[in-house]
Amino acid sequence: MNIGEFAVGNGRLLGWIATRTIDLPRLGLRKVESSNERAPLYEILALNVGNRWVQIGALWEAVAKNSTGEVFLQGTIDDPSLAEPLPIALFGSETEGFRVAWRRPQPRDAFAPVSRGTGARQEGRGAGDGFGESTADAGGRLADANRDLEDEIPFA
Repeated sequence: MNIGEFAVGNGRLLGWIATRTIDLPRLGLRKVESSNERAPLYEILALNVGNRWVQIGALWEAVAKNSTGEVFLQGTIDDPSLAEPLPIALFGSETEGFRVAWRRPQPRDAFAPVSRGTGARQEGRGAGDGFGESTADAGGRLADANRDLEDEIPFA
């Protein structure tokens, strides 16, 4: 679903994003100068109520996993005023402008197979999963009634 656009204006990439509950009428993309290959390509800036540009997100280059191999930008807009981060993707180019798309993340299927690092699904937790030994028996009660957990777990 397209929710905005960016175009070159006065030598800058300026645009907007709007949904039913979000209206960001003045946004800018600022190129990131970095030699770090993991750095984003752009910072997403918004004009705040004090008329200052503030960073609200970043965009990285991505390649479509389908047969087209299309290159696009993807990232997230986040701000304390938003209920949750907004994942976005930009399609186009600096010279032609970008279309801003949004896609709802697919919910995880509760009945789908669970993938574990060992390749096999483990029943319950044990020492091999990083949680250590359990202090509960099969019924969920303290396995060793003589143990005092407060001696083992420091509370500061």
